[in-house]
Amino acid sequence: MSGDGQGRSHWFDDEAGPVVRPYAMTRGRTSHAGQHRLDLIAVVVTEPHADDSEADQALSPEHVDIVGLCRDAPQSVAELASELDLPIGVVRVLIGDLVDEELVHVNRPVPPAELPDESVLRDVINGLRAL
Repeated sequence: MSGDGQGRSHWFDDEAGPVVRPYAMTRGRTSHAGQHRLDLIAVVVTEPHADDSEADQALSPEHVDIVGLCRDAPQSVAELASELDLPIGVVRVLIGDLVDEELVHVNRPVPPAELPDESVLRDVINGLRAL
């Protein structure tokens, strides 16, 4: 019981302002169909037609923020989460929405198996030095 006689406890800080739970930003979704492909170092790039103001009106403020940040310069998924101060899972879902709307595309990192072997790179460097 609280001292005001109404039997309720204050579990929030009155000065914190309105709080939006992360799942509310994603409409309750915790994953996206393409989420498994969004590594933390995957780079998000805006599409040229993403400047369309009509598209911005249909997006949530968080979607607009992502497009705006990537419009200035391509951003990694981790950078976007940090800049927006949102959990990485939320950012992945929001980026997935933007990919579906064709407002951004994601450049994924090269898998280690597809990288050239270190010995090949050393041979190239040694060959260049020999010139």
